[in-house]
Amino acid sequence: MTPRIRDEDQVRTVTLEAFADTIVPGEKRSPDDRAVAGATTGGGAVAAGAIELLEWDATGLSSGLDDFARLLNGHAQAYAAEHELAPDESVPPFVALPFEHRTALVQRLTTPGHPEKEFWVSLALFSNMAFDSAAHLHTAEALAAGHPGLIAMGIELPDPDGLWRFPAYSYGRQLARLHPDTTPSGSPA
Repeated sequence: MTPRIRDEDQVRTVTLEAFADTIVPGEKRSPDDRAVAGATTGGGAVAAGAIELLEWDATGLSSGLDDFARLLNGHAQAYAAEHELAPDESVPPFVALPFEHRTALVQRLTTPGHPEKEFWVSLALFSNMAFDSAAHLHTAEALAAGHPGLIAMGIELPDPDGLWRFPAYSYGRQLARLHPDTTPSGSPA
């Protein structure tokens, strides 16, 4: 049996990782990974840096992450009791939930009318943002490091000078002519 997680920072981290993994699932980082359920292949929100983004003070959520984890684990305990799920005290209550139950609980928490909906939707949005935009990272560096979300979306690497150029139009045709005063760097004159 795995020893009970006692460190509050570790409890917070694995709980928030499990939440982020519920929003954008990924594959386990190792066979004994409990936070990431392994519901799919490839990297999900956790591999994309959801915890790093949530801990970034620019999000406005970082000071409340301990409370998010505590509330989420409280909801998970109540949910587990309601569904008569056997408790697993070796991990925090939300982490102990099987993936389908994590998903059901998150759906409940984000449903219109739930009194805490705004908090959980915010947490979900930032979890998704870590995957689909890598907002906490420089895009070129994230791509060079193999960021799973940017790679999955097909974001191309910049040219060797660090600039992105798109020789083929995304719609297959030019939509508008360049303004005659546009500089070679693409800036208006």
